[in-house]
Amino acid sequence: MIGLSRRVRVFAYTRPVDMRKQYDGLYALVISELNADPLSGDLLLFTNRRRTRAKVLLWDGTGLCIYQKRIERGRFASLWRGDDGETVEMTLTELALFFEGSTLVGALRLSPSPTSPKVLASFLHETQPC
Repeated sequence: MIGLSRRVRVFAYTRPVDMRKQYDGLYALVISELNADPLSGDLLLFTNRRRTRAKVLLWDGTGLCIYQKRIERGRFASLWRGDDGETVEMTLTELALFFEGSTLVGALRLSPSPTSPKVLASFLHETQPC
């Protein structure tokens, strides 16, 4: 598992990417196409057109890392819905399911939205006895 916290965000790029791209190519794609900061610590997921290969770009605090997988049977889930170039936000659990070959990832939300500290504090305040 790449990370252990729900605070780590995962963004999937929804256009197919040339898997020959390495650190600099994916870095430039994140800046120019996603308007995001590749050094934020967020995980950035890319797939090829046939959806048989995937890469994750991650800044770990000391350098860029690329994690990649080539699926031998089947295809990864389709994360794009046209040619919009938008991103799909996922959880780490959904990313793990994606890499396992789950076809539901991207089709529907599999994990609950994270609870904000403000909502949690108000819930805890309401449940404490007077």
